[in-house]
Amino acid sequence: MDVAELEVLRLILKGGSVIDWRRLHFRDVAEVDRFLRLHLFDLGDPRDEARLRAILAQAVEYLRTAYGYRVAPAVAAPDDLRTLFLLASGVAEPSRYRKIACVVLKVMHVVHHVDARELLFRAPMREADLVDRVERRVMAVAGRMAEAGLPVVEFQGNRKSRDSLVTKLLVKRESVAAQVFDRVRFRILTRTAGDVAPVLRHLWQQLFPFNYVVPGQSENSLLPFQRRGSGPVHRDNPFSEASYKALHFVVDLPVRIDDVLPPGSPAPGEDLGRIVFAMVEFQVADVETAHRNEQGPASHRRYKKRQAVTALRRLSRGLVVPRRRTARARTP
Repeated sequence: MDVAELEVLRLILKGGSVIDWRRLHFRDVAEVDRFLRLHLFDLGDPRDEARLRAILAQAVEYLRTAYGYRVAPAVAAPDDLRTLFLLASGVAEPSRYRKIACVVLKVMHVVHHVDARELLFRAPMREADLVDRVERRVMAVAGRMAEAGLPVVEFQGNRKSRDSLVTKLLVKRESVAAQVFDRVRFRILTRTAGDVAPVLRHLWQQLFPFNYVVPGQSENSLLPFQRRGSGPVHRDNPFSEASYKALHFVVDLPVRIDDVLPPGSPAPGEDLGRIVFAMVEFQVADVETAHRNEQGPASHRRYKKRQAVTALRRLSRGLVVPRRRTARARTP
């Protein structure tokens, strides 16, 4: 992997944020086009280009009014929007605009996300329908991975059941439904541990934009990023056993919903685009590690049992705890 790919891998494994990055690593317009396609933007579509320019204008206005930034016209209104990404990567001239281009793109990243959330609240769409679209998109990429011969032994998706969702919210100290990140999750098993990194690379090249890996939601006990003084990254999950090894990370996956929005252009100032986000968790391990996880106290069954016991304890403080069910004695 080159420097750019290692930075993305670090982002996934350590749960970082692109807001803390100092530069991008695009080398040409073709790479920028591929990146925008992962966001479901096509610069060949006038509506998509207009939407991106609207996001850019909001970001520039924010920087000028909130912080007094001087944003040069080459950054604020480039002839080709892809130039903005190349400026932020230090491969387009003038190079002195690299830092301000990075700042503008960071704000665009947030503006687009905020607008997409608002659009999702307004859209006439059930959560189940959104999940259906996510599953179709992810499994289409999974099918292409199999056709390409990537070392994936298993790629399965599932939705958290209603009972599991209630239990998880009972054991979380911050009992807010929006904080459950794994309602939709996909389990990926590779042949060997050495196959995990190239499979991840394929996912961020073909499925999700790396900038929408959710910060602070990576749990990595599988592939410690090799850096002096670093080790596996663990979330504060009291139900996991130390012997459990896997990589869990969460992505805000973009989904287009053109077909469910009212026809015609929105009112001035009301254009929120045509893209929303759905949170998706990926659980990645190699076959051997996954087998070991299920052999002892780190198994999923025992994990769920520990979680259920904690939920019951929180519910029953000061109350009577339900008796355990006992098998009826056999009569002679």
